[in-house]
Amino acid sequence: MLDAQAYARIVRASALYDLIVTAPFATPWTFALLGSLLAGIDAALGLPGSIEAPQGLAMLMGNLMGSVVLVWSVARYRLGLPVLGRYDAVARFLFAAWQIHALASGMSWVVLPFLAVEIGMGIAQSLPVRRTMPA
Repeated sequence: MLDAQAYARIVRASALYDLIVTAPFATPWTFALLGSLLAGIDAALGLPGSIEAPQGLAMLMGNLMGSVVLVWSVARYRLGLPVLGRYDAVARFLFAAWQIHALASGMSWVVLPFLAVEIGMGIAQSLPVRRTMPA
């Protein structure tokens, strides 16, 4: 069982990870660069599955998701509240479900490290937190 301070550190660590990983999704230009980078990694490693450059609706949805997650990450980082960690755990399990669906539909395995982090951070933010006793 975690104490409240340890749990707040987990919430902030997950928020910082999201800020770093999600920032490239927030604009069309950075999202296109990220797509090229991931496609290059995929090609260099010869991973199963495919990765396509984001265009049109996929670009718009990626930019919207990136923008919302950036704001959500700042709120979690600044506040570090346990309730935000609980909501974020749910969001991570949803993201993981869609990543698994994408992999099953032929997406490149370049997504696997991101999937592992989503599941790991989701589990960490689902752990029980010890309630502090009033003094």
